[in-house]
Amino acid sequence: MRIMPASKSLQQLQAIKPRRWIRKHPLLAVSLVSMSMVLFSWFAFFIWFEWGDGQQQLLPPFLRSNFNPKTGQRQAPLHFPNQESFERAMAQGLEKLDLPSVAERAARQILPAVVHLRLEYSKEEKGKPTSDRPEQRGSGSGVVIKEDGTILTNFHVVASAAQAKLMISFADGSESEGLVIQVMPEKDLAIVRPRKIPDDIQAATIAGSGDLKPGDQVVAVGFPFGIGPSVSAGVVSGLDREFRSPDGSRSLRGLIQFDAAANPGSSGGPLVNQRGEVVGIVTAILNPEKSRTFIGIGFATTMESAGSAMGLPRF
Repeated sequence: MRIMPASKSLQQLQAIKPRRWIRKHPLLAVSLVSMSMVLFSWFAFFIWFEWGDGQQQLLPPFLRSNFNPKTGQRQAPLHFPNQESFERAMAQGLEKLDLPSVAERAARQILPAVVHLRLEYSKEEKGKPTSDRPEQRGSGSGVVIKEDGTILTNFHVVASAAQAKLMISFADGSESEGLVIQVMPEKDLAIVRPRKIPDDIQAATIAGSGDLKPGDQVVAVGFPFGIGPSVSAGVVSGLDREFRSPDGSRSLRGLIQFDAAANPGSSGGPLVNQRGEVVGIVTAILNPEKSRTFIGIGFATTMESAGSAMGLPRF
């Protein structure tokens, strides 16, 4: 019988003991291994953060100090001796960025809620003489103000809807017949409800005009001459203005005056601020020559006036 050396037997016994312990306590063994890995990871992270490049890598790129890959040395952080040099450096940096314009951001917010309204007349109605306000027999604009499809527009856009079919075109290209459910002629406002709405309909965000000041940028969106949706940008020219139509049929007060281009067909469309929030409804343009084209003076009914007239929430 061959006898194993004592030294070799001792080595085997030493190797067998941990194996037996692992088989006897598998969960404890896994826990110890996991804790060891976590502690090692934290230790490595601590070294990387304190003495490595961790602090810089965790900062946003524009806050990281310059690093020279050739020398491996880090340059001193930027220092501006005064406010003027800081503003100049910021301006130079912004010039290199391709930032969207105020008008583009505002238009992107409001466009899904803008609709085209048009009146479709029967053959008999088409043969009748038209009024001296062609938009009553043509088209206009509107804006969705509630997720149930409720649309706010001008009264004069839908005033002839009793003699025609009112059709609504949504931003996704779908169409629906519409019903005029409420009018406020003295405010030149009307509420329209479509018979069916798109599944992904988007309502506009409404805001008051209390924060508006002359010179603030605004955007008008609508369907001038049926073309659109068209976006035009301008500024608030004045507040609390009064408008009287040349024929004396309309007299409106408390209006926003703006210089963003508006033409026949723009009526009923939204006037929005820089954040894309609706602050007014485009309702009239002023042109002493009666050419019905824009000369730089447009008027919009404030959303406060629209809210009080149509039962909308106060701002």
